[in-house]
Amino acid sequence: MAWLWLVTLVWAFSFSLIGEFLAATVDPYLAVSSRMLLALLLFLPLLLKYRTPFALACKLAAIGAVQLGIMYLLLYHSFLYLSVAEVLLFTILTPVYISVLDYYWRYRRLHWRWLGPALLAVLGALVIRYQQLSAEFWWGLLLIQAANFCFAVGQVAYRQLDLGGAKQQVRHYGWFFAGAAAVSGSASLLFANWQRLPDTPLEYGILLWLGLVASGLGYLIWSIASRQVSANQLAVMNNLLIPAGLLVNFIFWQHQVNWWTLGLGSALILLSLVWAGRQKAS
Repeated sequence: MAWLWLVTLVWAFSFSLIGEFLAATVDPYLAVSSRMLLALLLFLPLLLKYRTPFALACKLAAIGAVQLGIMYLLLYHSFLYLSVAEVLLFTILTPVYISVLDYYWRYRRLHWRWLGPALLAVLGALVIRYQQLSAEFWWGLLLIQAANFCFAVGQVAYRQLDLGGAKQQVRHYGWFFAGAAAVSGSASLLFANWQRLPDTPLEYGILLWLGLVASGLGYLIWSIASRQVSANQLAVMNNLLIPAGLLVNFIFWQHQVNWWTLGLGSALILLSLVWAGRQKAS
Protein backbone atom coordinates (compact mmCIF):
# COMPACT_ATOMS: atom_id res chain seq x y z
CA MET A 1 0.00 0.00 0.00
CA ALA A 2 2.85 2.41 0.74
CA TRP A 3 3.93 2.39 -2.92
CA LEU A 4 0.38 3.20 -4.07
CA TRP A 5 0.31 6.15 -1.67
CA LEU A 6 3.65 7.38 -3.03
CA VAL A 7 2.49 7.22 -6.65
CA THR A 8 -0.76 8.97 -5.72
CA LEU A 9 1.24 11.90 -4.35
CA VAL A 10 3.45 12.01 -7.45
CA TRP A 11 0.41 11.97 -9.75
CA ALA A 12 -1.38 14.64 -7.68
CA PHE A 13 1.62 16.94 -8.05
CA SER A 14 1.95 16.14 -11.74
CA PHE A 15 -1.76 16.82 -12.36
CA SER A 16 -1.27 20.32 -10.96
CA LEU A 17 1.78 20.90 -13.15
CA ILE A 18 -0.27 20.02 -16.23
CA GLY A 19 -3.10 22.36 -15.24
CA GLU A 20 -0.84 25.26 -14.28
CA PHE A 21 1.85 25.15 -16.98
CA LEU A 22 0.92 22.91 -19.95
CA ALA A 23 -2.83 22.74 -20.56
CA ALA A 24 -3.17 26.21 -22.05
CA THR A 25 -0.06 26.15 -24.26
CA VAL A 26 0.92 22.59 -25.26
CA ASP A 27 -1.28 20.43 -27.47
CA PRO A 28 -2.68 17.61 -25.29
CA TYR A 29 -2.08 14.90 -27.90
CA LEU A 30 1.56 15.92 -28.21
CA ALA A 31 1.89 16.08 -24.43
CA VAL A 32 0.52 12.57 -23.99
CA SER A 33 2.47 10.98 -26.84
CA SER A 34 5.71 12.59 -25.65
CA ARG A 35 5.09 11.19 -22.15
CA MET A 36 4.54 7.69 -23.50
CA LEU A 37 7.58 7.90 -25.79
CA LEU A 38 9.83 9.10 -22.96
CA ALA A 39 8.57 6.30 -20.73
CA LEU A 40 9.26 3.78 -23.49
CA LEU A 41 12.79 5.13 -23.94
CA LEU A 42 13.36 4.77 -20.19
CA PHE A 43 12.72 1.02 -20.42
CA LEU A 44 14.22 0.44 -23.88
CA PRO A 45 17.65 -0.70 -22.56
CA LEU A 46 15.92 -3.44 -20.54
CA LEU A 47 13.84 -4.53 -23.54
CA LEU A 48 17.01 -4.82 -25.60
CA LYS A 49 18.88 -6.71 -22.86
CA TYR A 50 16.20 -9.19 -21.81
CA ARG A 51 14.10 -11.27 -24.17
CA THR A 52 10.36 -11.09 -23.58
CA PRO A 53 8.21 -14.01 -24.73
CA PHE A 54 6.19 -12.94 -27.75
CA ALA A 55 2.80 -13.71 -26.15
CA LEU A 56 3.66 -11.73 -23.02
CA ALA A 57 4.95 -8.78 -25.06
CA CYS A 58 1.68 -8.69 -27.01
CA LYS A 59 -0.40 -8.84 -23.82
CA LEU A 60 1.55 -6.04 -22.15
CA ALA A 61 1.38 -3.87 -25.27
CA ALA A 62 -2.36 -4.47 -25.55
CA ILE A 63 -2.90 -3.51 -21.90
CA GLY A 64 -0.84 -0.34 -22.33
CA ALA A 65 -2.71 0.55 -25.51
CA VAL A 66 -6.06 0.27 -23.71
CA GLN A 67 -5.19 1.55 -20.23
CA LEU A 68 -3.23 4.60 -21.40
CA GLY A 69 -3.47 5.01 -25.17
CA ILE A 70 -7.21 4.69 -25.77
CA MET A 71 -8.05 6.04 -22.31
CA TYR A 72 -6.22 9.31 -22.96
CA LEU A 73 -7.89 9.70 -26.37
CA LEU A 74 -11.34 9.33 -24.82
CA LEU A 75 -10.43 11.56 -21.88
CA TYR A 76 -9.22 14.47 -24.00
CA HIS A 77 -12.21 14.24 -26.34
CA SER A 78 -14.55 14.42 -23.34
CA PHE A 79 -13.33 17.98 -22.72
CA LEU A 80 -15.14 19.00 -25.91
CA TYR A 81 -18.44 18.35 -24.11
CA LEU A 82 -17.69 18.71 -20.39
CA SER A 83 -16.24 21.29 -18.06
CA VAL A 84 -13.16 20.36 -16.04
CA ALA A 85 -15.33 20.03 -12.92
CA GLU A 86 -17.66 17.61 -14.72
CA VAL A 87 -14.76 15.49 -15.99
CA LEU A 88 -13.42 15.19 -12.44
CA LEU A 89 -16.88 14.33 -11.17
CA PHE A 90 -17.46 11.54 -13.69
CA THR A 91 -14.06 9.90 -13.08
CA ILE A 92 -15.19 8.82 -9.61
CA LEU A 93 -16.87 5.67 -10.97
CA THR A 94 -13.52 4.00 -11.78
CA PRO A 95 -13.40 2.09 -8.44
CA VAL A 96 -16.75 0.46 -9.19
CA TYR A 97 -15.51 -0.77 -12.56
CA ILE A 98 -12.34 -2.19 -10.99
CA SER A 99 -14.20 -4.10 -8.27
CA VAL A 100 -16.77 -5.56 -10.66
CA LEU A 101 -14.27 -6.44 -13.39
CA ASP A 102 -11.72 -8.04 -11.08
CA TYR A 103 -14.25 -10.23 -9.29
CA TYR A 104 -16.00 -11.27 -12.50
CA TRP A 105 -12.67 -11.93 -14.26
CA ARG A 106 -11.67 -14.36 -11.52
CA TYR A 107 -14.93 -16.10 -10.72
CA ARG A 108 -17.21 -15.45 -13.73
CA ARG A 109 -19.93 -14.29 -11.38
CA LEU A 110 -20.74 -11.20 -9.32
CA HIS A 111 -21.05 -10.78 -5.58
CA TRP A 112 -22.40 -7.39 -4.65
CA ARG A 113 -20.69 -7.22 -1.25
CA TRP A 114 -17.42 -6.50 -3.03
CA LEU A 115 -18.90 -3.24 -4.31
CA GLY A 116 -19.33 -1.78 -0.80
CA PRO A 117 -15.89 -0.16 -0.35
CA ALA A 118 -15.80 1.02 -3.97
CA LEU A 119 -19.22 2.66 -3.70
CA LEU A 120 -18.19 4.32 -0.43
CA ALA A 121 -15.06 5.67 -2.15
CA VAL A 122 -17.26 7.00 -4.96
CA LEU A 123 -19.50 8.72 -2.40
CA GLY A 124 -16.46 10.30 -0.75
CA ALA A 125 -15.12 11.60 -4.05
CA LEU A 126 -18.59 12.84 -4.98
CA VAL A 127 -18.78 14.84 -1.74
CA ILE A 128 -15.45 16.48 -2.61
CA ARG A 129 -15.97 17.13 -6.31
CA TYR A 130 -19.71 17.55 -6.89
CA GLN A 131 -20.54 20.49 -9.16
CA GLN A 132 -23.72 21.66 -10.86
CA LEU A 133 -24.00 19.83 -14.18
CA SER A 134 -24.47 21.59 -17.51
CA ALA A 135 -27.59 21.00 -19.59
CA GLU A 136 -25.85 19.02 -22.38
CA PHE A 137 -23.38 16.50 -21.13
CA TRP A 138 -24.49 13.04 -22.34
CA TRP A 139 -21.80 12.63 -25.01
CA GLY A 140 -19.17 13.75 -22.55
CA LEU A 141 -20.54 11.38 -19.92
CA LEU A 142 -20.32 8.48 -22.38
CA LEU A 143 -16.74 9.35 -23.36
CA ILE A 144 -15.45 9.73 -19.81
CA GLN A 145 -17.09 6.50 -18.67
CA ALA A 146 -15.47 4.72 -21.62
CA ALA A 147 -12.14 6.23 -20.50
CA ASN A 148 -12.75 5.09 -16.91
CA PHE A 149 -13.59 1.61 -18.17
CA CYS A 150 -10.38 1.41 -20.23
CA PHE A 151 -8.29 2.49 -17.24
CA ALA A 152 -9.99 -0.10 -15.05
CA VAL A 153 -9.66 -2.87 -17.64
CA GLY A 154 -5.92 -2.25 -17.93
CA GLN A 155 -5.35 -2.40 -14.19
CA VAL A 156 -7.42 -5.55 -13.74
CA ALA A 157 -5.87 -7.28 -16.76
CA TYR A 158 -2.35 -6.60 -15.49
CA ARG A 159 -3.22 -8.27 -12.19
CA GLN A 160 -4.12 -11.47 -14.03
CA LEU A 161 -0.85 -11.87 -15.97
CA ASP A 162 1.72 -14.50 -15.03
CA LEU A 163 4.66 -12.13 -14.58
CA GLY A 164 6.72 -13.40 -11.66
CA GLY A 165 8.29 -11.07 -9.12
CA ALA A 166 9.03 -7.37 -9.28
CA LYS A 167 12.40 -7.89 -11.00
CA GLN A 168 10.82 -9.80 -13.88
CA GLN A 169 8.09 -7.17 -14.23
CA VAL A 170 10.65 -4.38 -14.49
CA ARG A 171 12.48 -6.22 -17.28
CA HIS A 172 9.42 -6.55 -19.48
CA TYR A 173 7.37 -3.48 -18.54
CA GLY A 174 8.55 -1.43 -21.50
CA TRP A 175 6.10 -3.30 -23.73
CA PHE A 176 3.29 -1.65 -21.75
CA PHE A 177 4.50 1.74 -22.97
CA ALA A 178 5.15 0.40 -26.47
CA GLY A 179 1.41 -0.17 -26.84
CA ALA A 180 0.54 3.17 -25.25
CA ALA A 181 3.07 5.03 -27.44
CA ALA A 182 1.74 3.38 -30.60
CA VAL A 183 -1.82 4.52 -29.92
CA SER A 184 -0.99 8.01 -28.63
CA GLY A 185 1.56 8.58 -31.40
CA SER A 186 -0.98 7.64 -34.06
CA ALA A 187 -3.48 10.02 -32.46
CA SER A 188 -0.93 12.83 -32.53
CA LEU A 189 -0.36 12.32 -36.26
CA LEU A 190 -4.11 12.46 -36.86
CA PHE A 191 -5.36 15.10 -34.45
CA ALA A 192 -2.52 17.15 -32.93
CA ASN A 193 -2.03 20.86 -33.49
CA TRP A 194 1.68 20.97 -34.26
CA GLN A 195 1.73 24.73 -33.75
CA ARG A 196 1.31 24.13 -30.00
CA LEU A 197 4.68 22.55 -29.27
CA PRO A 198 6.46 23.29 -25.97
CA ASP A 199 8.76 26.29 -26.36
CA THR A 200 10.21 27.08 -22.92
CA PRO A 201 12.72 25.22 -20.73
CA LEU A 202 10.06 24.95 -18.02
CA GLU A 203 7.62 23.20 -20.35
CA TYR A 204 10.30 20.80 -21.56
CA GLY A 205 11.34 20.12 -17.98
CA ILE A 206 7.77 19.34 -16.93
CA LEU A 207 7.32 16.99 -19.88
CA LEU A 208 10.53 15.19 -18.91
CA TRP A 209 9.22 14.82 -15.35
CA LEU A 210 5.85 13.57 -16.59
CA GLY A 211 7.38 11.11 -19.04
CA LEU A 212 10.22 9.65 -17.00
CA VAL A 213 8.92 9.91 -13.44
CA ALA A 214 5.12 10.29 -13.34
CA SER A 215 4.48 7.97 -16.29
CA GLY A 216 7.57 5.75 -16.54
CA LEU A 217 8.34 5.02 -12.90
CA GLY A 218 4.86 5.92 -11.67
CA TYR A 219 2.93 3.40 -13.74
CA LEU A 220 5.59 0.74 -13.16
CA ILE A 221 5.35 1.08 -9.37
CA TRP A 222 1.54 1.34 -9.48
CA SER A 223 1.27 -1.80 -11.61
CA ILE A 224 3.62 -3.86 -9.43
CA ALA A 225 1.94 -2.67 -6.22
CA SER A 226 -1.54 -3.32 -7.65
CA ARG A 227 -0.74 -7.04 -7.65
CA GLN A 228 0.04 -6.97 -3.93
CA VAL A 229 -3.32 -5.62 -2.69
CA SER A 230 -6.93 -6.69 -3.00
CA ALA A 231 -9.07 -5.49 -5.89
CA ASN A 232 -11.11 -3.26 -3.56
CA GLN A 233 -8.00 -1.65 -2.07
CA LEU A 234 -6.81 -0.89 -5.60
CA ALA A 235 -10.25 0.45 -6.49
CA VAL A 236 -10.33 2.83 -3.53
CA MET A 237 -6.79 4.09 -4.19
CA ASN A 238 -7.95 5.23 -7.62
CA ASN A 239 -10.09 7.90 -5.96
CA LEU A 240 -7.52 9.17 -3.46
CA LEU A 241 -6.02 11.28 -6.25
CA ILE A 242 -8.94 13.72 -5.90
CA PRO A 243 -8.28 14.92 -2.32
CA ALA A 244 -4.52 14.67 -2.88
CA GLY A 245 -4.78 16.86 -5.99
CA LEU A 246 -6.86 19.46 -4.18
CA LEU A 247 -4.34 19.65 -1.34
CA VAL A 248 -1.44 20.10 -3.77
CA ASN A 249 -3.33 22.87 -5.56
CA PHE A 250 -3.93 24.64 -2.25
CA ILE A 251 -0.41 24.25 -0.85
CA PHE A 252 1.52 25.26 -3.97
CA TRP A 253 -0.89 27.50 -5.89
CA GLN A 254 -3.34 28.66 -3.21
CA HIS A 255 -6.43 27.46 -5.07
CA GLN A 256 -9.73 27.73 -3.19
CA VAL A 257 -10.58 24.63 -1.14
CA ASN A 258 -13.84 23.80 0.61
CA TRP A 259 -12.32 22.28 3.73
CA TRP A 260 -15.63 20.90 4.97
CA THR A 261 -16.35 18.83 1.85
CA LEU A 262 -12.67 17.90 1.47
CA GLY A 263 -12.49 16.63 5.04
CA LEU A 264 -15.77 14.72 4.91
CA GLY A 265 -15.07 13.21 1.49
CA SER A 266 -11.52 12.23 2.42
CA ALA A 267 -12.76 10.58 5.62
CA LEU A 268 -15.24 8.50 3.61
CA ILE A 269 -12.51 7.43 1.16
CA LEU A 270 -10.16 6.46 4.01
CA LEU A 271 -13.00 4.55 5.69
CA SER A 272 -13.61 2.70 2.44
CA LEU A 273 -9.89 1.84 2.29
CA VAL A 274 -10.05 0.33 5.80
CA TRP A 275 -13.20 -1.58 4.82
CA ALA A 276 -11.50 -2.92 1.68
CA GLY A 277 -8.45 -4.00 3.67
CA ARG A 278 -10.59 -6.07 6.05
CA GLN A 279 -12.31 -7.99 3.29
CA LYS A 280 -10.73 -11.21 2.09
CA ALA A 281 -8.54 -10.40 -0.93
CA SER A 282 -10.17 -11.34 -4.20
